[in-house]
Amino acid sequence: MESYATALLYATPFFIGLVLVEILYGRFVKDQKHNLMDTVSSLSSGLTNVVKDSLGLVLILISYPFLLEHLALIEIKATWLVWVVAFIALDFAGYWNHRLSHHINFFWNQHVIHHSSEEFNLACALRQPISNLLGYYALLLIPAALLGVPNQVIAILAPIHLFAQFWYHTQHIGKMGILEYVIVTPSQHRVHHAINKEYIDKNLGQIFCVWDRMFGTFQEELDEVPPQYGVLKPANTWNPIIINFQHLWRLIQDAWRTKSYWDKLRIWFMPTGWRPQDVKERYPVTIIENVYSFRKYQPETSSSLKAYALFQLMVTTFLMLFMFYNYSEIGFDGLLLFGAFIFVGIYGYTTLMDRKNYAVWIEVIRGLGGMALIYFTNDWFGINEHFSIGSYMVALYFLVTIFGGIYFTYFEKSFATPDLAS
Repeated sequence: MESYATALLYATPFFIGLVLVEILYGRFVKDQKHNLMDTVSSLSSGLTNVVKDSLGLVLILISYPFLLEHLALIEIKATWLVWVVAFIALDFAGYWNHRLSHHINFFWNQHVIHHSSEEFNLACALRQPISNLLGYYALLLIPAALLGVPNQVIAILAPIHLFAQFWYHTQHIGKMGILEYVIVTPSQHRVHHAINKEYIDKNLGQIFCVWDRMFGTFQEELDEVPPQYGVLKPANTWNPIIINFQHLWRLIQDAWRTKSYWDKLRIWFMPTGWRPQDVKERYPVTIIENVYSFRKYQPETSSSLKAYALFQLMVTTFLMLFMFYNYSEIGFDGLLLFGAFIFVGIYGYTTLMDRKNYAVWIEVIRGLGGMALIYFTNDWFGINEHFSIGSYMVALYFLVTIFGGIYFTYFEKSFATPDLAS
């Protein structure tokens, strides 16, 4: 996990930098594809994901080394061929995992966060899950295990395969000629993120588009069908932690409410969106009917709240990067506490972005808790060793957090009611 944290220490600024480049390019060509609050929400979602992954918060049902030990029929020697085979195996597994996430109710919960943005840009690529708490992915790598692909090769290529899926989340690149027949392109992935009936559940490939063409899930982007983005059951919140578990909560409610014991069991494994008939009639859920006229989630927001949200994102990113930098010195128990502060922080300021009145209590309690920790330890997880007044700066941040929560809850009441914009 320490090596993964080190990789994230360098990868995070790189990806955020590319998002900034896209924003600046959008301004330059007068075709902006970013909404500030949506982008803050997307980047905040990315922070929760990397913190959760760096802490190894997952229950591994089966591991790749276990499969390799018991299933390998041959062993590919460590030549260029093993890297090629491993990458293709990862992409094949990625396709089926992606398809599973789109078609099965339970698994959709771990993927819905990625589709929840009603914009499509590089920032939305970073909307990654924290609800993927069951480690079953190795089962999809059985072909690699049968061929004896070494675990070390999979471990090196897996993050590369994931990071290579970032670039095509953009509207600024058109169709790419012959490459449209080989790799997943921005045009193909715009189709994947769209909620138009022509595009739903299409283009599930991650690097190569050959799997979609082989298994009947390919759809070209059509000039006469402009993609509309989001999910058919809108999230209606900027809070990525809530979005991660919205679908799961609906499944739990439906399973509890239905009178059919058979439906209580099968709802988890039915196609995404399926609901028991008796619950569907008594507890209807709003679904977008006309994708060209739905109203995007955009609570009325002051310039000062936008600046505050951006400030919170920047400080939270800095704190997370320090956590990765000082990973081994902090220790596991300290990392869990540090991660909790980051999670509660993101929950607090994104709830404030939603204009929820209870956000003030989250912000005040978090701020007081952070200052109390600094007071009793005379430090902030070892930051004073690297920056002499580091803990004082962190304490000042928590003080700003307390006053920010109070100000935006009680002194900007005129902005408290969401006004959805077309």
